[in-house]
Amino acid sequence: MKEFLEILEKNFGIIKIEKEVSSVFEAAKILMEHPKDTILLENIKNSSIPIISGICNTRDKIALALNTDIVGITPKIIQGMETPKSITNVEKVSKNYKSFSADLSKIPILTHYKRDGGPYITAGVIVARDPESGSRNASIHRMLVLDDQHLAVRIVPRHLYTYYQRAEALGKDLDIAIAIGMNPATLLATTTSIPITADEMEVANSFHGGGIKLVKCENSNLEVPNAEIIFEGKLLASKRAKEGPFVDLTDTYDVVRNEPVIKLDKMHLKDNPMYHAIFPAGFEHKLLQGLPQEPRIYKAVQNTVPTVQNVVLTEGGCCWLHAAVSIQKQTTGDGKNVIMAALAAHPSLKHVLVVDEDVNIFDPEDLEYAMATRVKGDDDILIVPGARGSSLDPTAMPDGTTTKVGVDATKPLDKKEKFERVSLSE
Repeated sequence: MKEFLEILEKNFGIIKIEKEVSSVFEAAKILMEHPKDTILLENIKNSSIPIISGICNTRDKIALALNTDIVGITPKIIQGMETPKSITNVEKVSKNYKSFSADLSKIPILTHYKRDGGPYITAGVIVARDPESGSRNASIHRMLVLDDQHLAVRIVPRHLYTYYQRAEALGKDLDIAIAIGMNPATLLATTTSIPITADEMEVANSFHGGGIKLVKCENSNLEVPNAEIIFEGKLLASKRAKEGPFVDLTDTYDVVRNEPVIKLDKMHLKDNPMYHAIFPAGFEHKLLQGLPQEPRIYKAVQNTVPTVQNVVLTEGGCCWLHAAVSIQKQTTGDGKNVIMAALAAHPSLKHVLVVDEDVNIFDPEDLEYAMATRVKGDDDILIVPGARGSSLDPTAMPDGTTTKVGVDATKPLDKKEKFERVSLSE
């Protein structure tokens, strides 16, 4: 990560806070005050480890990590998912790390809000292997500190959940490792939606042009991303603890659940390590969760309207509930078909706006312009009541049922000259 921070500082700058800061509320308050900056908290009370945050809280920073531009992010993610690269560069953890017995009290894990269940690891990538097939999964999860060696981890029914269920059925704990503090391209790869038989680390290797390095754990056969901090431990079979409250994407509290428990045994630290903290409901949180869903929407829309230009899950929509889709309209009805395809591709989606290619979907003002000048409510708005939506949507029913809306803000094909944007054509 440190190599990327040098590039990041050169291109965007890093705000360095030298005063002593508490990891309980005070650090989070500073991060809240700098939503799109990269912040280095150099002096943390009761810890020798500094905190870094905001390394990928804008699309520009993520584009930098992927060696592309903002428009190229979605194609780059699709390329990585479709052409993963096998990994040969693996080194022993003893080569570049100092190892200790696990002790979470040595790490400056933040308590963000007063109603939080406690301190939360927010940028931790869990690596595990399927106990049946041996397939590797790497995925980011929030983890609540229970004590110096135990965490409660939120796991949704996807790959890690499946591995854990299989281990429980065998009456076994599941070996896991947790990596914290890595290049944003590697972190982004762990959030992609790929088949359970695929490997997120090979997607990351594609992002890095085949140059990724993994670290071989000491007590298991796990190989994890090169990171500032690595923990080794187990997901305990048939063990649960209360997890939450936690502030999720929508800046509202998620519910308290009984979730699996991790027991840690080893801790590996680089020289002068940094602890990466993702601020809950901040732009880093939203972009990392939302960007990997944009390719899914793009490909679904492309099957319906091949001339799709790009897709964005907007930051104002928490990078989860609102999408804007740009198309080169060819036939009447393209806009409505795109709406239906997008809603089906990302079930959590609540509102979709479809625009022409002359509208910059990365510019909120341009999107509003399209709505203001190209939408006639009785013709161009599609309402879908009683649809399954996102549990994160505060307006949804307890079972996730909500009303979805699509807005076709494309120009009528028979009146295109009436809507020509003079400032773009002269």
